[in-house]
Amino acid sequence: MAWYVVRRLLQMIPVFLGATLLIYALVFLVPGDPIHALAGDKPMTPAVEAQLRARYHLDRPFFMQYLLYLKGIFTLDFGTAFSGRPVRDELARAFPITIKLSLMAVLIEGIFGVIFGLIAGLRKGKLFDSTLLVVSLVIIAVPIFVIGFLAQFLLGVKWGIAPVTVTGKASFGELLVPAFVLGALSFAYVLRLTRNSVAENMSADYVRTATAKGLSRPRVVTVHILRNSMIPVITFLGADLGALIGGAVVTEGIFNIPGVGGTLYQAITRGEPPTVVSFVTVLIVIFLISNLLIDLLYATLDPRIRYA
Repeated sequence: MAWYVVRRLLQMIPVFLGATLLIYALVFLVPGDPIHALAGDKPMTPAVEAQLRARYHLDRPFFMQYLLYLKGIFTLDFGTAFSGRPVRDELARAFPITIKLSLMAVLIEGIFGVIFGLIAGLRKGKLFDSTLLVVSLVIIAVPIFVIGFLAQFLLGVKWGIAPVTVTGKASFGELLVPAFVLGALSFAYVLRLTRNSVAENMSADYVRTATAKGLSRPRVVTVHILRNSMIPVITFLGADLGALIGGAVVTEGIFNIPGVGGTLYQAITRGEPPTVVSFVTVLIVIFLISNLLIDLLYATLDPRIRYA
């Protein structure tokens, strides 16, 4: 197992380098001059412009800029935003909020999606199964911002049982409704994945063998059917964690959450390449780590992988 982890970590190195190089190139090679964008309509003397270019390494060749950026990443120095604040401070402020929101969304979609999907799979073709399939299809068809505004209006404005917006503290109570909104689409996919996987495993040979041996129904469902049905669900949830963190822009905008989405959107509109690249780099690291954890969970769920 230890050698497997080391091998996976070594495989992540070229992925990390390639992804960060691509993001760096896309951000820093776009048309326009970030220094001139920083100045706006105000005139800038050549001395000040040269000082700013040297400060942000814009006077170096592209690959030298990228190598200096990698050096800063490995020393946890993400540079300075055009506003003068260290990017590391922006990361420390925004990421804990978005990670908390995304983890809550993953737990909600995972718990409720697996429970309802398991029941639907065990009752395939019945009324409960058909109703859940229709509900999940409606959730998939409705855009996330529509669900967000509806939840904000009904729960926050009309009924007053939840806060309309999130304060700077971003407590669990304030993030509960946004987490449901953020995980709504993924909940529908988890439900369908679990339902289809459970329904398929219900007719498997090992389930019939376990039943013929006299094992109780709850043990057959939990140990044999559910455990083997979790592999595609775990794959989706692990990949979805990185997607939720990076795609929380709409939800954070609706509920005024000061997380990664809002900060990244402001950095893009202001034209701050150091902030954009640093935030996306951290998202890449989170995505790679979550995929490594998925591979380790495979060995726990499937003995064939563990013994191999």
